[in-house]
Amino acid sequence: MNISAFDEYASKYDAWFMKNKNILDSEVALLAYFLEEPGKALSIGCGSGLFEMLLKKDYGIIIEEGIEPATGMAEIAEKRGLKVRIGSAEELNYGNEEFDTVIFNGTPSYIKDLEKAFRKTYDALKNEGKILVVDVPKESSYGLLYNLAKEVRTWENDYFIDAKPEDVYPLEFVKESNWRSTPEKMEMLKKIGFMDFKFAQTLTRHPVYSNYEKEEPIEGYDKGDYVAIYASKK
Repeated sequence: MNISAFDEYASKYDAWFMKNKNILDSEVALLAYFLEEPGKALSIGCGSGLFEMLLKKDYGIIIEEGIEPATGMAEIAEKRGLKVRIGSAEELNYGNEEFDTVIFNGTPSYIKDLEKAFRKTYDALKNEGKILVVDVPKESSYGLLYNLAKEVRTWENDYFIDAKPEDVYPLEFVKESNWRSTPEKMEMLKKIGFMDFKFAQTLTRHPVYSNYEKEEPIEGYDKGDYVAIYASKK
């Protein structure tokens, strides 16, 4: 992944979420659905620390440590109270049997060797530790919309007339993505040894309408444009 976009446009990332507050609140609620008691938790690709800040503010969920390759993002996250290590999910050493929970929130699509990152996570988790993988699935409405924008390299195309949200996700971030399907991520996790899978989802409306109001999470992964996979280390 080319992280220059995330360094150069770090403030643009937060600004998009602030314009799409109901989407943001829906996604934070999805994380909270599985994080009632995260224990010692690590956020992989914590970005600006926006989600971690809101989890603490709105749900009393504390996540103190993060990993982030983009220094521009990490600087914002540190100002919000996270202890951030600079580096990639594939290369940094997270430690051995150190964490109760490891979180990938919106980051799988930006990690080139996702299976390697998952393997490192498995080693970093304590026995019966949890992994939470949350992202836009390739097969979802947002996934299809983003892949089309990535292909044509613009949001200003007739394809998107009456079919895109009012405030679209910045193209700089869309271009860096590699959206994966929920089954693909599940198979990676199973191969490594994760088990006891649980699922929840949000953003069940079409992207044009998804910012109309906050959604509460529902079980499953067959309807939502933001899907959580929650699994345990043996």
